Amino acid sequence: GSCVGHCSNQGEGGGRMVQPFVPSRSPTANPLIMTQLRLGLPKGSLEQSTLALFEQAGWKISPNYRNYYPEVDDPELSCVLVRAQEMAPYVANGTLDLGLTGLDWILETETQHQVEEICTLTYSKSSEQPSRWVLVVPKDSPVTSIADLQGKKIATELVGFTQRYLAERGIQASVEFSWGATEAKVVEGLVDAVVEITETGSTIRAHGLRIVEDLLVTETRLIANPQARQDPGKRAKIDQIALMLKAALAARHKVALKLNVRDRDLDGIVALLPSLHAPTVSHLYDREWLAVETVVDARLVRDLVPRLRLAGAEGILEYELRKMA
Repeated sequence: GSCVGHCSNQGEGGGRMVQPFVPSRSPTANPLIMTQLRLGLPKGSLEQSTLALFEQAGWKISPNYRNYYPEVDDPELSCVLVRAQEMAPYVANGTLDLGLTGLDWILETETQHQVEEICTLTYSKSSEQPSRWVLVVPKDSPVTSIADLQGKKIATELVGFTQRYLAERGIQASVEFSWGATEAKVVEGLVDAVVEITETGSTIRAHGLRIVEDLLVTETRLIANPQARQDPGKRAKIDQIALMLKAALAARHKVALKLNVRDRDLDGIVALLPSLHAPTVSHLYDREWLAVETVVDARLVRDLVPRLRLAGAEGILEYELRKMA
C-alpha cells in the first residue's frame, strides 16, 4: 500500500504553521480493502531507525522521495511520513489511525488524553537508550538549578512543555521558540539557557556547556486513535504491529547460544547459563552427548563462552535473533 494525506511544514521565522492535512486516497491504494490502517512514520532524525525496526519486524517500507507516501509490502497498511512534532494531533483527530512519536511531542501538543498509548519502544536515532530534554547553560553561568531561571531568557523547540514546567514551579521566565542550532544561542549569549534534547550529553559538553538538570526523559511511543481501536479489524492490525515491533526490539539485546556437552557435565553447564526459562536440552545420536540451546544477553557472551568451554562445552555457536515474542 501507499499513503493518504498531505504532510505539513514548519513556518519560516520560528512560527508554527500547521497546514491542513487533507486525507485523500492515494493513487495506488487498493479500493477493495476498506479498513486500511493509516500509519504515521516519523520523518527526520528517527526515520531511518524506524524503517529499520519495521523491516526487522517484518514490514519492508520503501520511502518514495518524490512524496511523503512510502510504499509498504502489506495491503492492509498505508503509510505517511509526518514530522514527529505533528504526529500526535493527527492521530488524535483521526487523520491517522496509528503513529510513532516521542513522549515529548505528545506532551508538547497536550494530546496525551486524546490518543491511546499502545506501547513504549525504546530506540532512538543512534542508540537504544531514552533521550533527555535537559536545561543547558554556559559552564561559567551562575545558574545551578531550575529556580535560578527567574527572569531569564530561554530558547527551546519544546516551548509549551518548558513554559508549563516553569509555571508549575512558580518560575517566571521568557521562553522563545528555537528552530534548530539551539545550543549556539547560549554559546553566543543570545539567551541565558536552552532546553535541548540529548542522548549522551557529549555534544553539549563538547560545546563548553553544562547540563543543569533533566526536565524530561522521552522515548518513542506507539499511539493510536481511540476510534480506530473500536474497529475490530484495525484493532487486530494495531496489536499485530505492536507485538512484532516489541519482539524485534527485544531480540536486539539477545543472542541464541547452542553447544554440545557430555551428559556428565550437563549440570555444571546449565548452572552457568542465565536463561528466560530452563535451556532446551536434547540428545545427540551419540547418547553420551547432549545439545543445549538457550537465549542470553548479548553483552554476557564474551565472558560466558570461555567459562562454558572450561566446564566442558564444545561446538559453541552464537547466532543473532530477529524477533523474540
